Amino acid sequence: MSIIELGEIRDEPASAPPVHRPRAVGRPLRSATVLFLSLMVLTGAVPPTQRTVSVVPASRMATAYLAGDGVFVVDPPTPDGDRYLTAYAQPAPTGAGVRRRWQTPLARTGNYLDVRVERGLVLALAVNAPNRLFQTTAFDTATGRQRWQHPGGTQPTPGGGLLVTNGREDGSGTMSGVEPDTGLVLWSVPIPPAASPTYHLNPEGQVDRFVLLQPTGEVQVHDAGTGQLLRSIDTLPGDRSAYQRVQIVDDLLLLVPPGSTRLVSFGLAELQPLWTAEVTLVSHVLECGGLLCAVPQIGGLQVLDPATGSVRWSEPGQDVLADVRYGRLLMTRPGQGYTVRDAATGQVRTELGAWSLMPVLGPDDPLVGVRRGDDGRMVVAELDLVAGRTRIVDVLPGIAGSCQASLPVLLCQRLDGTTALWRLTR
Repeated sequence: MSIIELGEIRDEPASAPPVHRPRAVGRPLRSATVLFLSLMVLTGAVPPTQRTVSVVPASRMATAYLAGDGVFVVDPPTPDGDRYLTAYAQPAPTGAGVRRRWQTPLARTGNYLDVRVERGLVLALAVNAPNRLFQTTAFDTATGRQRWQHPGGTQPTPGGGLLVTNGREDGSGTMSGVEPDTGLVLWSVPIPPAASPTYHLNPEGQVDRFVLLQPTGEVQVHDAGTGQLLRSIDTLPGDRSAYQRVQIVDDLLLLVPPGSTRLVSFGLAELQPLWTAEVTLVSHVLECGGLLCAVPQIGGLQVLDPATGSVRWSEPGQDVLADVRYGRLLMTRPGQGYTVRDAATGQVRTELGAWSLMPVLGPDDPLVGVRRGDDGRMVVAELDLVAGRTRIVDVLPGIAGSCQASLPVLLCQRLDGTTALWRLTR
């Protein structure tokens, strides 16, 4: 069942420009005309924003996932131990309710962490206690029929394939290429203990290469479509081994050598050494507006030139990098709100206030923040880093949390324990 609600839409007060009444020119209007125009404004010219709310059939203990054009519900086990995955179609903008597409049984054990749509399949990722091993089960999108099941997690590769990474409890495992329709394993590459696989994504967000760091210090670059070894380099001369980490950012392979006090850059194509930078206790590195954002384990930020490794600017405080969009950094400090900075200079562009970021489906989906209003309702806003402002999308009553977003669609659990899908009129 769907309900049409009247929503409340407004921008943040700081960003709302003053409204000036236009100066009247020409012949004065007659009172009847004024009355007519006033009625038009009140009744037809500015209609109230409407939202459609559809209840998703799910128990209090169930978990719902927004994926593709549907909603997927993982039920808790029944008293007999049975559990199910149910697929629902998202309602149309006209206000029809959610429609059940199919229901299929799930494995009785394991905690399900994610359900997504990829390569024409519904992929359910579970982790099994106590060994914390991952397992992916593939279902037919149209019917819910189980296609295959493999240990590990999946990522798409160019040419329509899937890369499956299976890590075991001791840190070893396998990288495998899988045919999506049948689950046939096309090739496999062993992962030594502590090899720490890392991935290179093409512009479409698909894995085209993966890197393994051997305990001996050898860095190996493999083709993600075939598993073929493309090139390798020894980063620990001599017969020794030590703990290191690697990460791929754009076309750079970044190595954190023993001691974690430096960052060593190689060109991914040929593995030629490029530069070494002093970065203490680096946790991870992100691409940020054509630069490298190195995040230390102790907090703060160092922004490096990817060509030379030189420091463009740094933030030694407790600021945490939350997101990067179009050359703008979204940063926050514990107990404070979000700040937008320019990636190239570190200059503070604007303060966005205190929000909780909502999970979004795709990397290009707008950033969505939520916060509780004084009246208990949930304020939903789009955070625009380029414009440096927040735009209030809606104010929703009765929201408990566990929200996901792909505007104009929101999926949340309500205070009464039900799960609902909101389609907002933006």
